[in-house]
Amino acid sequence: MPEWPTADEEPRPLAVFDLDGTLADVRHRLHHLRSRPRDWDGFFAAARRDPLLAEGVALVMAGAQRCEVAYLTGRPEHCRQDTLDWLARHALPEGRLLMRDPGDRRPARVVKPELLRRLADDRVVAVVVDDDHQVCDAYEAEGFRVLRATWMARQPLLERVQEDEGRT
Repeated sequence: MPEWPTADEEPRPLAVFDLDGTLADVRHRLHHLRSRPRDWDGFFAAARRDPLLAEGVALVMAGAQRCEVAYLTGRPEHCRQDTLDWLARHALPEGRLLMRDPGDRRPARVVKPELLRRLADDRVVAVVVDDDHQVCDAYEAEGFRVLRATWMARQPLLERVQEDEGRT
């Protein structure tokens, strides 16, 4: 568990959480990525049924006690409503949701730090939590405090398509 800032700081610092592999268990939908061409529509549509990852949920709930929560995901913008519905259905803390712009196919290790810098322009980021080791390396290289989400086993297929196809 990270050392959270004191609760009386104003404005409250941000605790930023990734979704896939950090809060959401994506393993049930990876079969959509094994085919050629990949079934990206099926992959993202199935996200509505993602189970929670208990370790990530405990962390976001603890973080919400001391920080304002934000969610930063490599999911494309067209998944916004499904993602918001998923967060609400699971009673996760409310927070700003940053997503990949339509048509942006750059690797997550490029897109996500760019989105995080936008958040950090006017707010202190206390911690960012992500499961992608390349994204975490990029965050750390920019001076952000990172907690690596290691509670879901690494998924080489997902890591490969994130890097090569820039879709999540």
